[in-house]
Amino acid sequence: MPELSAPARSTRRPAHRRTVRLAAAAVAASTVALGVTLTAVAPSAQAGPAATTASTFPVHIFAPYFEAYTSDNPATVAQNSGAKYLSMAFVQTAKSGSCTVYWDGDTSQPIGSTFASAISTIRSRGGDVIPSFGGYSADTTKTEIADSCTSVSSIASAIENVISKYDLHRVDFDIEQDSLTNSAGIDRRNKALKQVEAWASAAGRSLQVSYTLPTNTDGLDSGGKNVMNNAKSNGTRVDVVNIMTFDYYTGGSHEMAQATETAGAGLESYLHSLYPSKTTAQLWAMVGVTEMPGIDDYGKPETFTEADATTVLNWARSKGINEISMWASQRDNGGCPGTAGADNCSGISQPTWYFSKKWEPFSG
Repeated sequence: MPELSAPARSTRRPAHRRTVRLAAAAVAASTVALGVTLTAVAPSAQAGPAATTASTFPVHIFAPYFEAYTSDNPATVAQNSGAKYLSMAFVQTAKSGSCTVYWDGDTSQPIGSTFASAISTIRSRGGDVIPSFGGYSADTTKTEIADSCTSVSSIASAIENVISKYDLHRVDFDIEQDSLTNSAGIDRRNKALKQVEAWASAAGRSLQVSYTLPTNTDGLDSGGKNVMNNAKSNGTRVDVVNIMTFDYYTGGSHEMAQATETAGAGLESYLHSLYPSKTTAQLWAMVGVTEMPGIDDYGKPETFTEADATTVLNWARSKGINEISMWASQRDNGGCPGTAGADNCSGISQPTWYFSKKWEPFSG
C-alpha cells in the first residue's frame, strides 16, 4: 500500500516538532494526518453497523490507533494484533469552510457506509471502535470540523451524525498544531460538544468524549491547557485527556517510559487544579497515554523499547489510568530496524504485534 506521511507537527515553538504520521487519499494538495469510555449506547435508527445491545467499554482500555487512510481492514488488523478496541484516524472535512465530515476528508469515504462491515465484525468479537476527529493534517489545513465550520449547531450536527451512523459509545478529538492556538475553533468545538452531550443524554445514549493532545515530559503545554480551560468554562464534560507521549524534540535523549510517567503526573496535577473536587483516583481515571513504539519521528534518542512497554503497563495499572494507546497498529512490527517515524514499522527489531499483545491485557 502507498505510504504517505504528514510533516512533523509542532506545538509550543517552531523548534519543537512532533508528528503523528498520516495521510488522506483525497485531500487536494494536502498531505493528511493524526489521535471517552463506556457503557451501553441506545440503538439508533440511523445506525450503520448493527449495535450490540449490552456493549460496554471497560474501565481500562487498550485502544491503538488504526491508520484509516491505508487499504487495511480494521477488523483484520484487530484480529491479527489481538486488540479488541481501535481508535480510528481520522474524521475531517474535505475542504476548509465545509461542515460535512468524511473519513480522511475523502469524499469517496462517506460516514456510515465506510468501515460499517468491519466495525460490525469488531463488535461481534466483543470489541468496538473510537473514531478520532482531527489529526495533524486537519489541524494544519483548517479541515478539523470546528476550525472548518463556523456554526456551532452545524458542528454538533456533524458529530451527532457520526455517532448515530455508527451507534458510537465514544468519540475522540485529536487537537494539535494550529488548532491549539485557534481560540475561535477551540470555543466552537467545546460549545458543540456540550450540545452533543445534551443530545446524547436526552436520547439515553451513554457517550464519552476524549481529547488527544500533545505533551511535554512534564505535562500539557499552554495549547493543551487552552483547550481544557475552555472546555471547563463552557461546561463541556471531558472524560479522558489522552496525551501523546512521544516526539518531544527537546534536543536530548529521553528514557521514554520515564517520560511517560512524568508527563502523566504533570497532567494529573493540572487536572487537579482544573477539577479540585475530584479525588486522585478520579483524576488518574481521566488520563490516557499514546506511545509511539520504537523510534519516533525525532530519532533514536527517543526510542520506546520492549522493556518500556512493561514499565508503562505496570505504571498504568498502579495509577488506574483510563487508556493506553499507540501510534499505530500498523507500525507494530520489526520490518525496518533503524528507521525513524515510519508509518508501517517501528524501527526496532521486535516480534510482530509485540506491543499490541503486551498491552491488550490492560483492557478490562
